[in-house]
Amino acid sequence: MEIKTDRLLIRPLGPEYLKTYNEYAMSPENARYMCFLPVEGEAESVAFLKTAEEEWAKPHPKFYEFAIIHDGEHIGGISIHMEYGKPVLGWIINRKYWGRGFAYESAKAVMEHFASDLGIRYFCAYCDTRNTASFRLMEKLGMKRAGESGGRKNRASPEEAFEYKYEIDLDHDVK
Repeated sequence: MEIKTDRLLIRPLGPEYLKTYNEYAMSPENARYMCFLPVEGEAESVAFLKTAEEEWAKPHPKFYEFAIIHDGEHIGGISIHMEYGKPVLGWIINRKYWGRGFAYESAKAVMEHFASDLGIRYFCAYCDTRNTASFRLMEKLGMKRAGESGGRKNRASPEEAFEYKYEIDLDHDVK
């Protein structure tokens, strides 16, 4: 499965992206608000990328991990996984590429693809309440804040944080 936009190619993430994956997934600064990042070493990255590749090989993957490619360069990742039967969207962009609209462009394209090709019309996403860029992106996508809760544990932080949940139902919430 490949998704194309004007600037991006969004394709399955796998072991061939180890070096560029590590650039953002091992960076504490890049992943400071992430629950499962930063990775703690290359072995963890290799295992994750192999699992992502194996999932893509299944007829009905339980999760989809995509590489975001810009001008032939792997600049980040975007994913959809199922939580209680509902698709959860997530993304991370290498900080060298922050502020250029790549997360928005890739998230919009993935949502549109899943809506048109798989009939998925509802999406949700979560972020640390301190991650202003992330919740503004969710709002730009047309998502509405659906809740706030505590107990979020970001891997790079010793304390618990609060998180927002955003959601959109494309049949009802489209601008």
